Amino acid sequence: MKSLKDLAPGEKAIVSKLVGAGSIRRRIIDMGIVPGAEIEMERYAPLGDPIEIKLKGYHLSLRKEEADNILLHQEDEGGNDYAK
Repeated sequence: MKSLKDLAPGEKAIVSKLVGAGSIRRRIIDMGIVPGAEIEMERYAPLGDPIEIKLKGYHLSLRKEEADNILLHQEDEGGNDYAK
């Protein structure tokens, strides 16, 4: 399964699962990143960390360490899963 840190800028995916525990997981959930949410990768910072994503119409910055806890799947234009 692909994690959020593996998306290229411009790619979109759906949150499948959150891994990890404790304060990082709670912070991710509090930002609205929950299973079923659609995420678009906006860009990576010049040194690769943090990353910027678009979620529910707003922009968020996450560290790669946090993004690695967010597992994704992608759908083709017909709504069929093609990358799990």
